[in-house]
Amino acid sequence: MGKRDPLIDSYIAKSQEFAKPILEHLRGLVHKSCPEAEETIKWGFPHFDYKGMMCSMASFKQYCAFGFWKASLMKEKKLMANAKSESAMGHLGRIRSLKDLPKDKVLISYIKEAKKLNDDGVSLPPKTSAKGKKEIVVPKYFMKALKENKASLKTFHNFSPSHRKEYIGWITEAKTDETRSKRITTSIEWLAEGKPRNWKYMKK
Repeated sequence: MGKRDPLIDSYIAKSQEFAKPILEHLRGLVHKSCPEAEETIKWGFPHFDYKGMMCSMASFKQYCAFGFWKASLMKEKKLMANAKSESAMGHLGRIRSLKDLPKDKVLISYIKEAKKLNDDGVSLPPKTSAKGKKEIVVPKYFMKALKENKASLKTFHNFSPSHRKEYIGWITEAKTDETRSKRITTSIEWLAEGKPRNWKYMKK
């Protein structure tokens, strides 16, 4: 059998009046669908674990939310659509009353599917970075100047991406050709000495 956590009782008691019946109802359905579920507080709101994280609920000032840990692997694609919607929160959207919830039969089927995913040991795919590493583009005129000074070129290549970006940004942000030329000259001198762009402000 699962277990109920007194901290969840306290969480519900401190919630807005409209939220209390919603949270109690969701809590009851979870235990009805998965009697072995164990309650806990994670990240400040109620979670229901069963062989790992399964689902969670939360209460806010004007609405409640309910979500599944492995919603991305569940059959009902609307769950993820709700989560991505600007007007939604969690996988059931913004829940302001019991009327906003799906029918109990539907909710129970969701919870049982989430339970089965954990029973079967199905894992979420590893997270991949949404943005690939952007290649640092060095302006041709700056690269030409670097190639004319081997020490500067070597320092520039050995610098971290952030240090290289600082030099490139300083040069490309010049508002006139004259200013840009001066900055390129200064950059070559500093790089030849192994100095980063903001070396003057670095602690010795």
